[in-house]
Amino acid sequence: MPSSPKSAAAKGPSAVAPQGKPDRLDARMLEALVGYNARRAWLVVSAFFAERMAPYGLKQIDFSVLSLLAHNPGATSRQLCNALDILPPNLVSLVATLDSRGLIERRPHPHDGRAVGLHLTPAGDTLVREAEQAVVQLEADASAKLSARERETLIKLLQKMYL
Repeated sequence: MPSSPKSAAAKGPSAVAPQGKPDRLDARMLEALVGYNARRAWLVVSAFFAERMAPYGLKQIDFSVLSLLAHNPGATSRQLCNALDILPPNLVSLVATLDSRGLIERRPHPHDGRAVGLHLTPAGDTLVREAEQAVVQLEADASAKLSARERETLIKLLQKMYL
């Protein structure tokens, strides 16, 4: 049974849609949640990332590991797990994949005989430098609706939640 104008008005202006256009649902409850908004923003950034990193064959976690190694040569698996908040078994296969692609290599750690330091190969260094430039640009594109100050504030607020 079609709803009356009175019942549609009671649902709020978002419930009434011009003919042929989809209804906009009342999402005010969700839009008041940090997690919902963070997830929606992440979906935008993630789509840009997937598109722009496809030529490099990198997923977000691959990029993160390579970038950390570019700026922290010789980092151990334990350090990477701590920095990225991932479990060691998940890192093992990732490191093996990056190694098989010729992007990283394992070397004895200079201070801990039990540990192995991870280093970028020349190919890995070249790839991550290019990928980092692409990520900086994709982030600028994904956050183009924000001013530089708003972007900086957003990053600081998000970091405040997990640091």
